[in-house]
Amino acid sequence: MKKYLFPAIAFVAVSSILYLVGHQREVDFSTEVKPILNKHCISCHGGVKKNAGFSLLFEEEALAPTESGVPAIIPGKAKASEFISRLTEDDPELRMPYNHPPLSKEQIQTLTKWVNQGAKWGKHWAYELPHDVEVPTSSITFRAGFSSGEERSPFLQNEIDHFIAKQLHSKELEPSPQADPKVLLRRVSLDLTGLPPSESLRQHWDTGKLTYEQVVDELLNDEGYGEKWASWWLDMARYADTKGYERDVSREIWAYRDWVIRALNRDMPFDQFTIEQLAGDLLPNPGLDQLTATAFHRNTMNNDEGGTEDEEFRVAAVIDRVNTTFEVWQSTTMACVQCHSHPYDPFKYEDYYQLMAFFNNTRDEDTHGEEPKLKFYDDDAAGEISKIKDWVTEYGSSKQAETYENFLLYQEPKYHAHDCEDFTNGELIDTKWLGLWDDGSCYLRGVHTGGAEYLYLNYWTGNDGNLMTIRNGGPEGEVLSRFTLNKTDGRVIKRIPFKKVEGRVDLYLHMENKSLAQQQTSSAINWFAFVPTLPGTAKDGYETVISQFDRLLNMPTPTVPIMVENPPFMKRETKVFERGNWLLLGDEVQPDVPDNLNSWDESWPKNRLGLAYWLTSKDNPLTARTMVNRIWAQLFGRGLVSTLEDMGTQSDTPSHKELLDWLALRLMHEHNWQLKPLIKDMVMSGTYRQSSISNPALYEKDPDNKWYARGPRFRLSAEQVRDQALAVSGLLSRKMYGKAVMPPQPENVWQTVYNGESWETSEGEDRYRRAIYTFLKRTSPYPSFITFDAGSREICTINRTITNTPLQSLVTMNDPVYQEAALHLARQMAKYNEKGTGKAIAYGYEKAVLSSINTEKLSRLEELYHFSKQDFEKDPEAMEKYLEMAGNDEKNLEMAALTVVATAILNLDEFLTKS
Repeated sequence: MKKYLFPAIAFVAVSSILYLVGHQREVDFSTEVKPILNKHCISCHGGVKKNAGFSLLFEEEALAPTESGVPAIIPGKAKASEFISRLTEDDPELRMPYNHPPLSKEQIQTLTKWVNQGAKWGKHWAYELPHDVEVPTSSITFRAGFSSGEERSPFLQNEIDHFIAKQLHSKELEPSPQADPKVLLRRVSLDLTGLPPSESLRQHWDTGKLTYEQVVDELLNDEGYGEKWASWWLDMARYADTKGYERDVSREIWAYRDWVIRALNRDMPFDQFTIEQLAGDLLPNPGLDQLTATAFHRNTMNNDEGGTEDEEFRVAAVIDRVNTTFEVWQSTTMACVQCHSHPYDPFKYEDYYQLMAFFNNTRDEDTHGEEPKLKFYDDDAAGEISKIKDWVTEYGSSKQAETYENFLLYQEPKYHAHDCEDFTNGELIDTKWLGLWDDGSCYLRGVHTGGAEYLYLNYWTGNDGNLMTIRNGGPEGEVLSRFTLNKTDGRVIKRIPFKKVEGRVDLYLHMENKSLAQQQTSSAINWFAFVPTLPGTAKDGYETVISQFDRLLNMPTPTVPIMVENPPFMKRETKVFERGNWLLLGDEVQPDVPDNLNSWDESWPKNRLGLAYWLTSKDNPLTARTMVNRIWAQLFGRGLVSTLEDMGTQSDTPSHKELLDWLALRLMHEHNWQLKPLIKDMVMSGTYRQSSISNPALYEKDPDNKWYARGPRFRLSAEQVRDQALAVSGLLSRKMYGKAVMPPQPENVWQTVYNGESWETSEGEDRYRRAIYTFLKRTSPYPSFITFDAGSREICTINRTITNTPLQSLVTMNDPVYQEAALHLARQMAKYNEKGTGKAIAYGYEKAVLSSINTEKLSRLEELYHFSKQDFEKDPEAMEKYLEMAGNDEKNLEMAALTVVATAILNLDEFLTKS
């Protein structure tokens, strides 16, 4: 029998080897191959460069013939693939990567296996739709429990903790105990409202009248919630109160900021929140709120400097809208695709301009007036508008009524003066407004009057007798209108009879005024508009209605810049920019979305509204993941994907991918896109409630708290630092909404460039309003905000860089806002001074940080009090100057010393840091 045994064993062995070879683990392209290609190959063989005609960015390019005529990758045949053979060449001129260290044996082995297995491309994990995720069922027990009275509850408080526990167990880590109740109260209050808890909330928590969940619910329903989370959103929306660039003049756009706060407080579903901001104007019968929301993309900068090309900066704004949309909703760095295919992610050069086509057809044109602007009429005026609509509906149609209402609301469509050309005896004043001299003329070409019998002209002039003649086609053409422009009191909109003409026409404009000096400008014309004739001309009351219409057009009102789509006769073509240069136009493209993400539903319109539907489709793999990741980062200090701005192939690997996908699915399907329940899930978790106290062993294993074995601990935002100081001192005003305010700031900070504006410190309670209402000038932001890492908001900011510099201490000790806050905190402390300095200091400390002071800190602060008192006693003038904000009866040594201590308390790490 033995002679048959060896062949049998050999057969089994060979069969096993063949089986293992045939069934070896398949190499994953996304997690194993793509990182090697991105790090070592793409820089020479990708979207920017395609050396030797070989690119590894897209599958079809990677498998296509190279300049040699043969593909570098032959699926299933690594030995025949030059891509593999070049990795092991001895000749440095042939070995890849060229002029760089060779790949490791493990990396070469991975790529070889991948090619032998068929070079399957696969998708990056983030571009795959999240599928149902099963919550880990864990019987893991940890030593650390959560104290609740005399009982101990487990770390696992909700589903989130099961995902975290699974990773902690695998990393041999233990969660931390629950944070001290007062610390937890302060933490959750700052996270949800941006403010410390109110005195009543604190008392109800301390006495057990409210459970932790009830506290969370109260905070989510507090109006401060919308203000806190709006600060986060406005960074991404690049919201500011000025236009940017050199002149950086003021912009009236605060109505958008207020819309964001209200929408967040109402817990508007995030899909609706998205749709209204990107395309509220394209919704059926949009209301004022939906139009206001579109100011999201009017936060782009606008260049008022004389001599600039408006079209250049209009295009710059459109490009910014494409880039911002993909940064905000898709965690995708789309900006580089303007010039070439993405170096790392599967987005093609043409994709960029197809996306740009969605945004390229709006009415804004980088004009000085930032039209279109939505006007906010008072109740009486709104009633008049309703009467005008009723009139037009009765004697015309509902469509005409909508046209008249829209023109009253935002005066569109219109033709701007900067479209005028071929000047004789005239010019564009400061490249903005039409200024013709005596016997001056120009052309306004390609005008669609729609058969209107009236021209509406927006202009101003300091002269009488300016006779303008408008002809069809040229100086010999038919006279369409002739009228006189006399001196005005500022800008006016005038209705002028106009001969009915159909189709597109070239208007020849001629001005005559013999009283003008040579090259003296007759008037400044801003825009021209043609509105269909008001119906019911023969009816009683017609003159009243038309005069009401004209008066409402000229009524000054608050405004906000908005997005409005071009009518069909003004539709723009979108063409590819050769090498990203807006002056070198290539082939025309139509609106479309990248192939590598979710597909387009043909029922969606091919405009911004359709794009918004595409972004918020539950088939979109990125939008929900993006928002979950960023909200998580707001609460925990880092994202589940730490690169908040990027989920592409160059992003960091998710620390808890299953949790990220579970939360994304929960946001869409269970919470129906509402953010408050999602945030509640996170703050109710045992993960969030942990103590943030670390130790050397934990720090060594997890210095960045990537695995969440402790609670979050990081410095408060610039806005929270200021708001908290005002709140604990009793100065904070809870007044909401309205125009931006100008609280105190150091003198000579706001150096403006020839725009005539200055910083006028607000009076009364406006001086103490929350930071979100502070006027933000892009070229000179509020100094203390910049010091604490807020941005200028010239571009979209996804993630603020958190720094720790001595300048921050100088702000909290010397800035007038913090000096005044310290004085007011000292006033409260002084009430306890009769019981002893220690009592006063202990009160101030607990008021500020919601924790009892320990003996060592109390001793140090008492030393500071006595030292300051002695110091001021030696120098009364210094005391007087230090207490210049105090009343005369307060200018004493005790108050001065207490104010120094209060300043120190407001400068403590535990005051400026969450947890």
